[in-house]
Amino acid sequence: MDYARTVISLDTKSKGSDLDFVSHAHSDHIAAVKSSESMLCSTQTAELIGAAYGLKPKLADMIPGGIRLYDSGHMLGSKQLYINDNGEGSSMLYSGDFQMMESVTANTIKIRNADYLIIDSTYPNPEVRFDARNDVETALARWTGRALKSGIVLFKAYAMGKAQELIKILNGSGITPVVNKKISDINKVYTKNGVKLSYASAYDEGSDYESILKGNFAAIVDSRNFDNLVMAVGYAHKKRVYTATATGFAKSFRFNVDAQFCLSDHADFKQSIEYIDAVSPKKVYTYGGNREVFARNLCKMGYEAEAYTEKEMRAYKDKPMTSVASA
Repeated sequence: MDYARTVISLDTKSKGSDLDFVSHAHSDHIAAVKSSESMLCSTQTAELIGAAYGLKPKLADMIPGGIRLYDSGHMLGSKQLYINDNGEGSSMLYSGDFQMMESVTANTIKIRNADYLIIDSTYPNPEVRFDARNDVETALARWTGRALKSGIVLFKAYAMGKAQELIKILNGSGITPVVNKKISDINKVYTKNGVKLSYASAYDEGSDYESILKGNFAAIVDSRNFDNLVMAVGYAHKKRVYTATATGFAKSFRFNVDAQFCLSDHADFKQSIEYIDAVSPKKVYTYGGNREVFARNLCKMGYEAEAYTEKEMRAYKDKPMTSVASA
């Protein structure tokens, strides 16, 4: 491959891309995995893709010298993509999904300057502001402890990323939650990479699963049939079942659960501004489903911003050596 003129796709599979960057292992970011012949991601992301989806990424044989991956703070293995130089001194940074607050299961984000920034647009509006994570984690653990005194607690959560955060938070209060096989498989990747998690599963030899189920217990599930599961658990154990979820969207929506906690692995608008200011780019390109709204709000604040909608944006305007393909 001629790395001097490499076309890189960002969390997608673009026609004509030479290198496919996958920022992390969530399902909406791995479109390139099945067809990519040269994928760029962290080793943890590759392991998580294998554990969760049974896929084996074909990783790039080598990484071009001007490319670096930096932690994004989103989840285990999540990375930002940095392209250093095209021979004329310009640089580019793609955030992927990121967050500025410290997570109990992910490395803290590392930020560096770049001339051009392509930034995630999950939370594009200034009115959405998350509470401090320590406060949310404390409230979540306390509520769970109180509920366990009189019944069973079921958390509905994504199997990858959020489930592991919940386990770590509950472990801090001495609670060992029960999980299903998918979450257990993903947990093993976290544990292998230094994130200690205490949990119980029917699919793990030597687990305390049976003894934990004899009393009041907390469980974390990713079932789409959550309501039916709640009814089944209540019927089987003849106990009150308390339900909960933990997501950044709890700031904007009401879910059909007893308790909801605004625990996000994304940056809110205020954090995004902090991130942009730290990167200090000449221009910002907003990326994702809310890119138009985010770009407008950034422009109102005086930033030079544009929604990332071109078929292919050349990261370097003059004689580009490396380009980034759009979704």
